[in-house]
Amino acid sequence: MTLFRKNPTIIEAFQLGGDIESVISIIAWIKLSHVDAYMAHGTNPFAGIYIKTLEGTMLASPGDWIIKGVRGEFYPCKEDIFHLTYEEVEE
Repeated sequence: MTLFRKNPTIIEAFQLGGDIESVISIIAWIKLSHVDAYMAHGTNPFAGIYIKTLEGTMLASPGDWIIKGVRGEFYPCKEDIFHLTYEEVEE
């Protein structure tokens, strides 16, 4: 077996809140890259966002982080995994 380390890469990400302003701003951010994203409807008006990813359409729920990858792709990430994988970069 060979061991590998993930290359350090700086990504853009926003955490999806449980409010309409968060949903609207994240959908607008995603659509700037010409990627399809739309609000999920359910019993909760802020049920999340559907995002077209490389693996198909995925649901991002409130609390999830939306990540823009190195090739401009978007995908949701659960908060605990996000914090295990990424650390904030000081500009």
